[in-house]
Amino acid sequence: MNDPKDNKDPLLLDHEADGIKELDNNLPAWWVWLFYLCVIFGIGYLGYYHVLAKGDLQKAEYDKEMAAGNAIKGAALAKFEGAMNTAEPSKKSEDIDHGRQLFATYCSPCHRTDGGGLVGPNLCDDYWIHGPKFADNVKVIWNGVPDKGMLAWKEQGFKPSDILDVASYIYTLRGSNPPNPKIREDLAPKNTEVYE
Repeated sequence: MNDPKDNKDPLLLDHEADGIKELDNNLPAWWVWLFYLCVIFGIGYLGYYHVLAKGDLQKAEYDKEMAAGNAIKGAALAKFEGAMNTAEPSKKSEDIDHGRQLFATYCSPCHRTDGGGLVGPNLCDDYWIHGPKFADNVKVIWNGVPDKGMLAWKEQGFKPSDILDVASYIYTLRGSNPPNPKIREDLAPKNTEVYE
């Protein structure tokens, strides 16, 4: 009598699941060689970076990149700060519109949306404590005025172009005469009503 196991396909394994029988096929040669190459690469990587410590690990690489980036950023900021005294307001409408958006978001809580002043001073009149020039405004926005509660916007992540856009927009507010502006008692003419 013939044993059914003798007629079995040599590649067919003895177990099955849901009527599916598993074959014991050899893996393709390209896959086996790829696996061997990955193992060799892994051993080389481990030896180079962790055993011999010849290459930088991710943290060291990150620190180097951050130092290079901070050097570039520092040079750009130093260049901007050196050029602040000669800054001129932008006449481009897209810069002024961008400045208006930034002003509405970040400056209007203290200066009102029309620049008339709330906690912060009126930006529409001619009475400027820190100087009336455009460059003076850029310095105040950039460096802030800590004793008056004005933030240094350079520390809030603003780029130099953002500062110039906001200052250019503020420059357009001068002489706009908003309703009920805040007036400084010590600088306003004596016959002017002062708003608190």
